[in-house]
Amino acid sequence: MGSVLKPLIDTGNSMVFPFTPSIIMMHSANYNSLQPVHSNYPFPVYESSRVDDIQITGDFFVENSVDAEYWLASIHFLRSVTKMFYGASTSNAGAPPPLSRLNGYGDYVFKDVPIIITSFQVELAQDIDYIKVQVPGVTGKESWAPSHSVITVSCRPTYSRDTVRQFSLDKFVKGDFIADANSTGFI
Repeated sequence: MGSVLKPLIDTGNSMVFPFTPSIIMMHSANYNSLQPVHSNYPFPVYESSRVDDIQITGDFFVENSVDAEYWLASIHFLRSVTKMFYGASTSNAGAPPPLSRLNGYGDYVFKDVPIIITSFQVELAQDIDYIKVQVPGVTGKESWAPSHSVITVSCRPTYSRDTVRQFSLDKFVKGDFIADANSTGFI
């Protein structure tokens, strides 16, 4: 892990919102309409189900240099996981951005949900203070972190074809996928 990302080691090599974020999750069942001739009422015909993008919005407060280093590492992490292995990349050349795992609220809400981060947004307001931060492990490099910012992350649950083939609504309803030691992260 690079020196900029080093503060994330203390949180299990993960970005953790320091305060409980607001999360918007939406599931949908898609139907088409079958409209018989000379009928007043169409019949819904099921097509598919999906979990739409999940929006996570959280406040980041920076009160000291440790908080500032964590904020900087979090922003760098989000920048990194929205980039592909391109150009002079020596590892995984040509690969898309890496898959991440979403965890929160215990075993029955978000447990090891495989996600791709499709976008993120950070507000750097003009009417707040900024705190100087030294990049961990790098001499002479500094940045500035806002004393308060709001970070919004948009992520999409992503399952492999093989994992989806193993899906069973019977097992899902009973919670078997969640109790499984090799969690598939179905939500």
